[in-house]
Amino acid sequence: MRSAEEKRMVCGKSEGDHPREECGVFAVYGHEEAARVAFFGLFALQHRGQESAGIASADGCQVWAHKAMGLASEVFREESLSGLPGRSAIGHVRYSTTGSSVLSNAQPFLVHHADEYYALAHNGNLINAAELRSELEEKGSIFQSTMDSEVIIHLMAPHLKEGLEKALTKALTRVQGAYSIVMLTRNRVIAIRDPRGFRPLALGRFNGGWAVASETCAFDLVGAKYLRDVRPGEIVIIDDRGLQSLMPFPVEKPCHCIFEIIYFSRPDSQVFGQNVYLCRKRLGRNLAREYRPDADFVMPFPDSGNYAALGYAEEGRLPFEMGMIRNHYVGRTFIQPSQAMRDFGVRVKLNPVQPLIADKKIVIVEDSIIRGTTSRNRVRYLRECGAREIHMVVSCPPTRYPCPYGIDFSIRGELIAAEKGSEADIAAFIGLDSLHYLSLDGMVQAAGIPGENFCLACYNGEYPLPPPKAFGKFCFERTAS
Repeated sequence: MRSAEEKRMVCGKSEGDHPREECGVFAVYGHEEAARVAFFGLFALQHRGQESAGIASADGCQVWAHKAMGLASEVFREESLSGLPGRSAIGHVRYSTTGSSVLSNAQPFLVHHADEYYALAHNGNLINAAELRSELEEKGSIFQSTMDSEVIIHLMAPHLKEGLEKALTKALTRVQGAYSIVMLTRNRVIAIRDPRGFRPLALGRFNGGWAVASETCAFDLVGAKYLRDVRPGEIVIIDDRGLQSLMPFPVEKPCHCIFEIIYFSRPDSQVFGQNVYLCRKRLGRNLAREYRPDADFVMPFPDSGNYAALGYAEEGRLPFEMGMIRNHYVGRTFIQPSQAMRDFGVRVKLNPVQPLIADKKIVIVEDSIIRGTTSRNRVRYLRECGAREIHMVVSCPPTRYPCPYGIDFSIRGELIAAEKGSEADIAAFIGLDSLHYLSLDGMVQAAGIPGENFCLACYNGEYPLPPPKAFGKFCFERTAS
């Protein structure tokens, strides 16, 4: 029997200590080079998913699509972008949380029904997708992927004769979970956000056209101006008549994913009305107010801990140092080393500055610890460099519960805080002299909006929507295994 860690390695990568989120979406309407604008939008959102990328475009008569495995810069070349004409387009970058990392699961999905084309790209997880899929298959639906997103298309199909708006509303009434969606027809772009607003989705304007993106940093790259967020439960329809806003669903209590602020989103984005960079600095400041061991300097494990570490250093009046240097040219790799060579894999991305580390007392600032294995290896290397003491502070509380809404830690046994329990036990496993997690109150205060507007289930187990009894990335593929 393989261990959980070995299974992750066999499947293509080891996830390490950080959560993984599934994708980013982008849409543009009213631009002469819509596909190229979408490409640059995906480039800005590449941090949200590196497994596949795709773009669908429309010129009023036809919808074209191109998608492939890899980064946006690998998938798209001049010839592929030239084959995507039209003034509207949607794009998608994927990290898989439901369905394997294969081409059939790459998005956007494109289907032809009656005299219309429908392309769809989705960020989030539908928690009742397995139940809905079984129901649809019993009625004769044939699925082309193992993605939860495809369920939406099949739910729409029987109602499309009533118009797209009604078909979408009826389909999404059946769906539960997290979704930020962009859709494309021959002459419309549609943006939809679930009624609880789990995932971000922003609306922008430029040169008479419109843009929609998972994060506002994509607007900065393409020269669009951020207008507002797509509201929870809102369907936005954009065509030559302008923008139409529909609010067809009952108002629900907001449940924004706080991991967007802590880890997922780029620091130059506005998410849930807050600047991510400033939020992360406040997280670090609150950490320093809660726990400040005697130390010579503060350092992050780049790049995720950089901004909280800056805040910690400023509040704690300690020097800030880059004690580990990141190799920014690693790229993706599917080559797994032998067991004897596996330690080299940890050094590929980060390497210590040995003279800086020797005989020093260090505070490491991390954004989160999920499994603890990568942190353990990195701390060991710091010990080998002669570090006298190593303390770690984490800019969120212990992650003790799995997430069914679009973060790839769906098994509680994968979470070190659930397995080890106390800070002292986790510190001992990682090899630290001490460990401190930010309090729940300290995290929420730094986020800048009321705690009741966040989903905090991964910390306190209070799920806003009851999770399915069994969920996970390969839930639609188990029968074939």
